[in-house]
Amino acid sequence: MTVPTAVLPTLRDGDVTLRPIRARDAKLLERVLLANRSWLRQWEATYPGGGSVVDARASIRNLLAHARAGNALPFVIEHEGQLVGQLNVSSITFGSLSSATIGYWVAQEVAGRGITPVSVALATDYCFSTLHLHRMEICIRPENTPSLRVVEKLGFRYEGLRRRFIHINGDWRDHFAFALVAEEVPRGVLRRWQEGRVPEDAARVTAEDRAASVHPLPIADR
Repeated sequence: MTVPTAVLPTLRDGDVTLRPIRARDAKLLERVLLANRSWLRQWEATYPGGGSVVDARASIRNLLAHARAGNALPFVIEHEGQLVGQLNVSSITFGSLSSATIGYWVAQEVAGRGITPVSVALATDYCFSTLHLHRMEICIRPENTPSLRVVEKLGFRYEGLRRRFIHINGDWRDHFAFALVAEEVPRGVLRRWQEGRVPEDAARVTAEDRAASVHPLPIADR
């Protein structure tokens, strides 16, 4: 099963819209990214040994190539019709694994308004109900308090500490891993949150892992 670009969905709830990213979004997207550079840089994926350059056009080409290959859903997040961020469902795998990973960012000026949790819930519900995926994962740096609040609100279940997991802002960074499987939300993530039925403490990080994340993983001498 693949997810060709032509049929990528547009998902909405209230003033929040997830729509497929388009090549013509490059100029506006770059403007938003540059305006939020200091806010986003600390969470930005980087290439080992390389720098970090904002090139929205190249990024969009890459995202759309993954969408055409059927292993990604690249969205922009709009609030009241204005582009305010991105959400990407990546590493989509069908068959016996049937899983995917979600990554996202929003502009600092709209953070804390509930836009991100709605976006994540919309994407997760689509992946469960329409793509029939079984598991959705979100990995978050321990220092990223705003993102941690998103998984707390939606009840993504804490699964563990991943050491030096993703290259972020110039180095390999630890991440906390959170996930949901379809059986946990038979009526949908968004509906469960809006109805106030999210289990308490589902996203609670263990004290052991929180303490471990404060200390870098020792690197063996070579």
